Amino acid sequence: MIHYKSKEEIELMRKSALLVSATLETVAGALKPGMSTLEVDDLIDQFIRDNGAIPSFKDYRGYPKSSCISVNEEVVHGIPNAYVLQDGDIVSVDVGVFLNGFHGDSAYTFAIGEVKEEVLKLMAATKAALYKGIEKALVGNRIGDIAFAIQQYAEKERGYGVVRELVGHGLGKHLHEDPQVPNYGKRGSGPMMKEGLVIAIEPMINMGTREVAYMDDGWTVATRDEQPSAHFEHTVAVKKGQADLLSSFTGIEKAEKANSALNTNY
Repeated sequence: MIHYKSKEEIELMRKSALLVSATLETVAGALKPGMSTLEVDDLIDQFIRDNGAIPSFKDYRGYPKSSCISVNEEVVHGIPNAYVLQDGDIVSVDVGVFLNGFHGDSAYTFAIGEVKEEVLKLMAATKAALYKGIEKALVGNRIGDIAFAIQQYAEKERGYGVVRELVGHGLGKHLHEDPQVPNYGKRGSGPMMKEGLVIAIEPMINMGTREVAYMDDGWTVATRDEQPSAHFEHTVAVKKGQADLLSSFTGIEKAEKANSALNTNY
């Protein structure tokens, strides 16, 4: 069942989503080679709680940490641990917060130090695919229009693998609500979108094939061919004419650029 939000509820969700963005901005300013993913998660947990919110992911269906941190060939749901980030890694950081009764959810893939050009192109294409999907999050369109736009760009135009097993989702008082929002599909298929629908759009794009495998920890999903994967996500309210982005990458991108300049000679 789809839960539509009032204008007031959407504004509360905007606050939740922007806190996620601020959390990822803090991460963007701190990431560097030599930092463990567990240290990153501690930073995230502290920032969210200092801002009066609760990490959405902590204890969700038994998940043990406050964020999902997935490195290189890990697609999503990587559990923060003692792994130390290395020069040349890419790392997807997925964060959710619960604030004022509503969840916000966003993810961003970061480059650590000097990353291969082909991997940077994958990251750029995944972010571009996200915005291709967001362009279709309009009243009167269908979920399949979002899915088709992402798949067409990432798979057909760029030649990457679009993950099928994991999808975006509705968002609100619950972290995962209807409808599911796949990153592949047919135009004109799926539920019609109406005013008040809030969804998390999150393409997961692999450099190689779309095939993934689940790791022994029961959470981490990785590419079968061990090629890198990238993941970007926004919380989006469906509107007439133009989708309303509730989360933002603006501060993240500024912090990322400043941090890169600081660590050029790391």
